[in-house]
Order: sequence, then structure tokens, then C-alpha cells
Amino acid sequence: MDSQRPGFFARLGSLLSGLGFGWVRDREERNPRAVYEQAIQARLAQYRSLKDAVAGILYTRNKLEAELAERRHELARTVEDIRRALARSDDGAGLALVQHKQNVVADVERVEREVETLRGEAEDAKKNLMRFREEIRALEHEKGRMLAALASARARRRMHEALDGLSVEADVQALENVRMHVHRSVAAATLERELGAGDETTQRIRTLRREAIEEGARREFEELKRLHGAHNVAAIAGREVSVAAGSHS
Repeated sequence: MDSQRPGFFARLGSLLSGLGFGWVRDREERNPRAVYEQAIQARLAQYRSLKDAVAGILYTRNKLEAELAERRHELARTVEDIRRALARSDDGAGLALVQHKQNVVADVERVEREVETLRGEAEDAKKNLMRFREEIRALEHEKGRMLAALASARARRRMHEALDGLSVEADVQALENVRMHVHRSVAAATLERELGAGDETTQRIRTLRREAIEEGARREFEELKRLHGAHNVAAIAGREVSVAAGSHS
């Protein structure tokens, strides 16, 4: 049982590490600007540290160069003193000056070596500093390009989604509803016109039938009037015949 515990904790640690890495990666992908800013700030901090180191190297180089100039000046002055001691035949002073000259020569050689080394280090440090500064500028330019490219890609994706109907589906549905309403309204108006035309035809038929009935009634009434008139004429004629017959008798 105890032999399995290290394996369990190792797997648990790997799982938590993987989850943490995934969480961080999601946050980085959602906010690339912050990732670039963090990287740039980190490089700027390194640049300042490197700049301070380069400044220290340059300070030491300048100090050694000043010391070298002083030692060379002391060497030249010692050589002049030796020449004067020889001219005066001052062996004691001449011997001491020669010994001093040897020490000064040794110091000059040592300082020259140190100055040469520091000059090389200073040149390399300045080159590294300039290269580091160019990397920071390049990273800033890259940030601008990448963020612009990301914004463009997101805009194109939104455009494609719109073209695919993912973002304007509601608008398209609204347009379809309007079109359907217009078509239905037109169809209803057409139907009403057709129904109106049918009612007009029916009304005309009814009018014709009513006129036919009225005309039939009128003919019948005229016939009755005619018959009535003929009957009256016959009655009048009969009465006249009767009157005439009475007078003759």
C-alpha cells in the first residue's frame, strides 16, 4: 500500500500541473496583449540590469584608463629623472630611479592588460545591450502586428459567421416573416377582389332576373288592360244594340 502512495501523489501532482497549465494557457490565449506586455516588461527589467552592469564595466574601464595615463606619465617623468641623475653622476639617485622605473613599467603593463580586457568586455557588453534593446523593439513591433492580425482574424471570423447565418439568423427570419406577411396581404387583397367580382356578377344576375319578372308582370298587366278595354267596348256595343232595338219597337 505504501509503495503505491508515491505513484498516486505523483499522478495527482501531474494532473494538477496539467490543469494549471491548461488554465494559464486559456488565460493567455484570451488576453494576448497582457502576455506581450508581461514579456516586454520582463525584458525591460533585464535590459535595465544589463545596462547597470555595462555602466559598471565602463566605469572600471575609464578608471583604469585614467590610471594607465597616470602611470605612463609617471614613467616618462622617471625616465627624465634618471637622465638628470646620470648627467649629475648621482649613482644613488639613479639606482633608486631605475628601480622605481621598473615598478612603474610593471604597473603600466598590468594596467594595460586590465584595460584591454575591460575594453573587450565593454564592447561586447555594449553590443549585447544594443542587441537586447533591438529585441525589445522587435517584440513591441511584433506585439502590434500580432494584435492587429488577431483583430483582423476575429473580424473575418465574425464576418464568416454572419455569412453562414450564425449571427444574422434572427434578422433573416424577420425578413422572411415580413415577406410572408406581404405575400399573404397581396393574396388576401386578390381574393377580396375576386370575391367582390363574384358578388357583382351575382348582383347583375339578380337584377336581370328581377327585370325579367317585372317585364313579365308588365306584359301581363298590359294584356289585362287590353282585355279589360275590349270587354268594355263589347259591353258598350251591346247596350247600344239593346237601345236601338227598343226604339224600333
